[in-house]
This record gives sequence, C-alpha cells and structure tokens, in this order.
Amino acid sequence: MNNYVEPIFDVAQIAHVEVLSNTPEESIKFYTEMLGMAVVDVIGNQTFLRAYEENYKYSLIITESDYSGLGHVAWRTTSPQALERRVKAIEASGYGIGWQNENYGHGPSYAFTTPDGHNMEVFWEVEYFDCPEENKSKLLSRFSKRPNRGVPVRRLDHINLFSSNPKADTEFLIEVLGFKLREQIVDGEFVVGSWISASNLVHEIAFMAEPTGAKGKLHHICYWYGIPQNLYEVGDLLKDHGYFIEIPPNKHGVSQAFCMYAYEPSGLRVELFGDAGYLIFDPDWKPITWQMADVPGNGDTWVGAAFPDSFWTYGVGKIAEKVTNE
Repeated sequence: MNNYVEPIFDVAQIAHVEVLSNTPEESIKFYTEMLGMAVVDVIGNQTFLRAYEENYKYSLIITESDYSGLGHVAWRTTSPQALERRVKAIEASGYGIGWQNENYGHGPSYAFTTPDGHNMEVFWEVEYFDCPEENKSKLLSRFSKRPNRGVPVRRLDHINLFSSNPKADTEFLIEVLGFKLREQIVDGEFVVGSWISASNLVHEIAFMAEPTGAKGKLHHICYWYGIPQNLYEVGDLLKDHGYFIEIPPNKHGVSQAFCMYAYEPSGLRVELFGDAGYLIFDPDWKPITWQMADVPGNGDTWVGAAFPDSFWTYGVGKIAEKVTNE
C-alpha cells in the first residue's frame, strides 16, 4: 500500500490533432467525401474539420506544408486548476515550450514536446460546435445530422506516434500528464510499442518503435465508427475511388479493436475503427505485456489477414517519402 502511486486525473481526453499535408486539397477531399467529415472553417493555410457526433468545434486541422507529418496533438484537461497543475509538471520536466494565447476554437494552451520531439499542447477552455438550425439532428445526443455523403465517421479516437524510444515517451506521459499504461509489446528489455490512455479507453495514444531511430514521426490517426460493418462499406468506397488500403477490415489482438488502415493522398496512414475494443474500469488495472515473438498473428491481427511489413516501418515526417496509390 505504501508504494501505491496516487493517480492523476487532470487530462480528460484527446481534443484535436493537427496534421501536415503536401496535398491539402486532395487530403480535404478524402476526409469530406470518403469519411463524411465537415469543413468548419478555413483560416490561412489551415482547414478545420469535425465528425458529426463531436461536440467541440473541430477535431482535425489540416495544415498545408511541403511534407506530410504531425503538426501537434491537443489534450483537454478536466478543469482550469488541472491545467495549471499539468503546466507546472511539464515545466519541471524540461520539455515545456510556453503559453499560446491566440488559438482558434479554444482558450490559452501550454505547448510542449515529448522526449522524442512530438509537438503537443494542453488547454481547458474550449469552443463548442454551434450547429446551424437546419443541420440539427432530432436525436438530441447527436451534435449534427448524420451526413449524407461517404461513410461518415463519428469521432476522433486516438493517435499513434512513431518514436525512437517508446519507453521514454510513455513514461513521460504517465509521470507528467497522468496517462495509464494499458498494453505494451516488448522485445527483451526494449519496449517496441505501448498503448496508453487518460480515460477508460485502451488507448488515446500509442507509441511504436521507429525502425531507423528517426524522431518525431507520425504512424497514424484514427477515427471511430462503432459498427464493424461500416469498415466494409468504407473499404468498398475507398477501393472504388482509387485510395490505397494497406490493411482491410481486421481485428487487433492488442486492444481487441476492429480496424482497417488506408492512406490519404498526402501519404498519411488513417485507421478506421469499427469498434474501440474493450473498456477499462478497474482502477488497479495491471498492464498487459506482449512478447514481440508472440505478436505476429496474435497481437497485431487476431482475426484477419497478416499485417504487411509497411505497418511496422512506414510513417510520415520530414524524412519520410510520400507513398503513392499504386
């Protein structure tokens, strides 16, 4: 009992993700026409989008860039006091950047990086989506009508980041922001991957080992459907319109989530969840550890085709090459 570490409940959820695209018009078309997301606003070289069941103003920012990669990940805290506590902890860690006061769609945020160099921010004040009357759903718990285009996703689920040192990044988010380790893959003493969350989900963020040791790269972003059949529908749509599907509908062993992976035009991998796997309510949850030797055919894919080598080796960032839809 004396060794028990008091949990930190200061981070509530993933709020939004900014991705960089060297094909912004084509990327926006992918999210709007294939995934049914809506453009909320366009400011300069940035486009803000949301899924139809999200209550915040947006969950995705597409920023025009000369390469594809991660812009930043944003986390909302549970209170203004929680924000102040986490800022102090981040500053003490040495990875703080500073306060950002001119933000679109939310209040002051504190910017920082992971040990590997991924840009992140935390904030409390947020702007909620103000749905036009003609687009309001009769279902009061839905924040706008279900779109009549593509196979519309419902909400942002998580982000997966390539890291030169998944253990260091994982420990940083656990110790400084209060995340909890849910599952991990190890190869001897080396952490190959980790799945962590601040909520009851198995993960809102994952880290996977970047095979070349490159820093700050993005593996994928993920949007949620909640219904596995939707993956076959969107897979059919993506295939018909020439988008590259890396992994067709499948089920993970790690997280038990029903998944598929496709690439949007900038080369960014996008995961689509047919369900989010199991939920964790046990406050004393013991992390599940997979040995790398047991992962192929079990941890990566539980029911479905074998994962290609590209899943373990390809990500986007300054040094990544764009993948073509061949």
